[in-house]
Amino acid sequence: MDVDNESQSLSPTAASYQPALRLPATCDPPSELNPPKQASWIVFGATGHMGRSLVRAILSHGDQCTAVGWTQENTIEQMEMWQHSNCLGLLCDVRVRQTVGHVIDSSIERWGNIDIIANCTGYGVIGACEDQDDYDLRNQFTTNFLGTLHIIQLSLPHFRAQNHGRYLIFSSTAGALGVPGLGPYCATKYAVEGLIESMLYEIDIFNIKATLVEPGHVRLDEPDDHPLQLGSEGLATTPAGTGGAGPPRPKRYGHFWVKPNPSAPYATLTSPAGHAKRMVQWLNDRQPVSAVKSAELVWQLAHCSYPPLRLLLGSYAVESIRDRLRSIIEEIEDWKHLSFPVAADEPRGSEEPKRTQPGDAENDPEREEMQENE
Repeated sequence: MDVDNESQSLSPTAASYQPALRLPATCDPPSELNPPKQASWIVFGATGHMGRSLVRAILSHGDQCTAVGWTQENTIEQMEMWQHSNCLGLLCDVRVRQTVGHVIDSSIERWGNIDIIANCTGYGVIGACEDQDDYDLRNQFTTNFLGTLHIIQLSLPHFRAQNHGRYLIFSSTAGALGVPGLGPYCATKYAVEGLIESMLYEIDIFNIKATLVEPGHVRLDEPDDHPLQLGSEGLATTPAGTGGAGPPRPKRYGHFWVKPNPSAPYATLTSPAGHAKRMVQWLNDRQPVSAVKSAELVWQLAHCSYPPLRLLLGSYAVESIRDRLRSIIEEIEDWKHLSFPVAADEPRGSEEPKRTQPGDAENDPEREEMQENE
């Protein structure tokens, strides 16, 4: 699924017809023999890199969608550019619980029910752990972790009541790897992954499923910036001859903010703390993973019968996470001899050997000997 040049970009509608863009048959993805039912979505972070492409993929397949922008970056007028019979544009700040509740209530009122919630929100500060102040740390955790928890807590009652629902939580390779220069951001993603893994045990009985989507380096690669409109067959299309008006185009790397003026120990050109910044500068717009193709796979993921716990997107995600897991296993094997297992004949924990008491027939050797002589 990796793409390395702009000429291979596809529109959301074209991507849905690519035979190579198919989830494995084992998860029972949508197909001609297994046609999907129309679903109602909420996409938080709809104006970001992945969120925007995901909304366009959702509409291209005829699903209904609430596209949620960020109150600090987007305006009501911008979100209204997405309004039509299958799309509702709203604003929200996932850090504020009440605004999340308003989005969920408005979506239920508009569509009648919600089937799928995708959380594409995320915010990171690039800088050394030591250089990030209390505001940086709290803002990242409030956005990435508490924002996810707000969405889940406020939507679970609806999912339970209808006895089905699905969460697509966009994590990152940073949720499985430690990245120098992104320490607190990685910590928030690790926290989100732990939250989802734990929650799945609690909600499985209610027929609610969740998947952590872990993309690698994703570029914004939509071939146009035109608004989507409903075509004659009810599918969202890009009309010919339209201008550039439409949903707000995401900022380049808008979910990352570089901490200015690093302290002296971390200001050298080769400092590990500058790795994330150098990587972003080096990639520029050459990220190998296509947002449009990723969005098509995520749409299929939402409609498949047996979703995985994790979906890794791109060879960087696959190789880097696999290498890390391999190193963990190797380290466990190297040090497992220090785990000091308790032998079967040794007392466990604080138990002490039972002491013999004088006159105890079972434990007194002298009494046993006397009985034998008799």
